Amino acid sequence: MNVQHTRLLKALTHDFRQITVFVIGDLMLDRYLWGEVSRISPEAPVPVVRLNRVSENPGAAANVAMNLVRLGLNCRLAGFVGHDPDGNKLRELIAAAGIDVSAIWSLSDHPTVTKTRIIGGHQQMLRLDLEDVRPPEESERLRFVARLLEMLDSLPPPAAVILSDYGKGTLGKETCRAIIQAARSRGLPVVVDPKGVDYTRYHGATTLTPNRRELAEAIPWPYADLAGLLAQGEKMIPSLGLDFLTVTLSELGIALLEKDSTPRRIPAMAKEVFDVSGAGDTVVATLTAGIAAGLSPIEALHLANLAAGVVVGKVGTTPITYPEILAALSTDAAIGESDKICDLERASARVAAWRELGQKIVFTNGCFDLLHAGHVTYLEKARRLGQRLVVGLNTDRSVRQLKGPSRPVINENDRARVLAAMASIDMVVPFDEETPLNLIQNLQPHILAKGADYSLEQVVGYREVQHWGGECVLIPLVEGKSSSRIVEHIKHP
Repeated sequence: MNVQHTRLLKALTHDFRQITVFVIGDLMLDRYLWGEVSRISPEAPVPVVRLNRVSENPGAAANVAMNLVRLGLNCRLAGFVGHDPDGNKLRELIAAAGIDVSAIWSLSDHPTVTKTRIIGGHQQMLRLDLEDVRPPEESERLRFVARLLEMLDSLPPPAAVILSDYGKGTLGKETCRAIIQAARSRGLPVVVDPKGVDYTRYHGATTLTPNRRELAEAIPWPYADLAGLLAQGEKMIPSLGLDFLTVTLSELGIALLEKDSTPRRIPAMAKEVFDVSGAGDTVVATLTAGIAAGLSPIEALHLANLAAGVVVGKVGTTPITYPEILAALSTDAAIGESDKICDLERASARVAAWRELGQKIVFTNGCFDLLHAGHVTYLEKARRLGQRLVVGLNTDRSVRQLKGPSRPVINENDRARVLAAMASIDMVVPFDEETPLNLIQNLQPHILAKGADYSLEQVVGYREVQHWGGECVLIPLVEGKSSSRIVEHIKHP
């Protein structure tokens, strides 16, 4: 799968801040009772949890909204809570996050949906649910829908709509159809996290995001037959008027289904899974943010998959944050050796992301023809000066200008690939000029590294780096190691 990480970085660092998303759905309060388990109760064969602390987080559609604001977007949230302390607490938590709560309505005859989880160490021991899934009275529903339609035209206008359906009564068939029709008529994408087996209520949405089991139950189709399940899922796209279908596959990642197209799979990114609570909310929020920012479905899903890989590594319903997704994307961009090789535009975007994470950028440059132990030692020392090492690499034409027509021995593509394979190097940027000054001025590294066979005044970019507060470091070279000596030895063994 070829993903332009530069486009994803631009969406994260710039576009998300300009976007408002309207989230509509079931609101919940997630309460966690944290403790330790050291013995079994003498009263019954159950563990005894010694309570240490209590935490409360917005859940369900409210968690979707929390993910959006933590990613840097603006958000409006609509749904129902009860006239009770839990409803007051939930509204307070949502408002404190900077989310517009003007469309959160209180129902006197319903309690606030609350899930209480008891955690022993890192393990969920028990969950207690308080809920009343009856839909609101029809008069209340009609007033609620009228308010939602007004908010679609309020300023700033939303760039996308999310329907987060947890089956708690907020999103009945008439409500879903009214919102989807109104949003689509305004040119807004609608992303739905569905519930139940009747997906016709979501007709006309941009995409649905069922997990594997939900899709198997809705079709219905055997859960174990993944290939057949995805094939049947593709058939739902035209029948439901969707643009595409998104299927989350737990440890198998995410599948993108499009009409008359082979399913595309994105492998799961999590290294260790502690808790899947809220992971679907993170996927829906990040996918919608990406689509609203102009990313293609596969690009937006790649970002969503990275975000899900972060949140399942935590315990409890915890939204993704901007620094976490930025770090995950930066790591993902550096996984492939060939992806370490960047032109100036991609290099600038990547360095900007690293800088925003507070990472120190080290820059060095050279021809690196016939890579040898001296090069390796030098580059490892340069890497230790900061968190990221960027290597400017002379192109073949540039090397010939410096060393004559017989060099380089190894062409620039091969030299770049060998450098990119080194763990000490985070990025390789070829440059065609005789010096790397243009690269240095564009990337503005914190540290400029060069071999100690130069004086500071001889280092290209030394004064420029000093000007923006950086420093130049001269690294001792390994005696007796050079590409020129290797070439001479080959010629005259």
